[in-house]
Amino acid sequence: MVGFAAAWGRDRNPEAIMLQISENAGQLIRKMTARNGIPGGGLRIGIKAGGCSGFSYTFAWEAAARDGDFVFEDGDGAKVFIDPKSHRLIDGTTLDYDTSLVSRGFVFSNPNAKATCGCGTSFSV
Repeated sequence: MVGFAAAWGRDRNPEAIMLQISENAGQLIRKMTARNGIPGGGLRIGIKAGGCSGFSYTFAWEAAARDGDFVFEDGDGAKVFIDPKSHRLIDGTTLDYDTSLVSRGFVFSNPNAKATCGCGTSFSV
């Protein structure tokens, strides 16, 4: 089940960008922020040039959003922070977490990606 995550922040229009956080991803975000001693924090997702397809995702656990960030929160308190430069490449994405033993990790269903690499961590637009 995927829950809607609303964006909030200073002068941000919640309809301008959307990110959906799956139940699995939300559970992991809440677990890891608590484990890292930042229960009010969240997962920072960014985009940088590189990877085998042109762009790659970056991740960090952070205590709070930075000024200007888009902040997405599911109904259970899992937060995702996205910087303004990365947000246009993530609009409409569903963030999931694969719990299989073979390929554990975050999975992006990004409608902006025209192609992805085999490992799923880089994409092109």
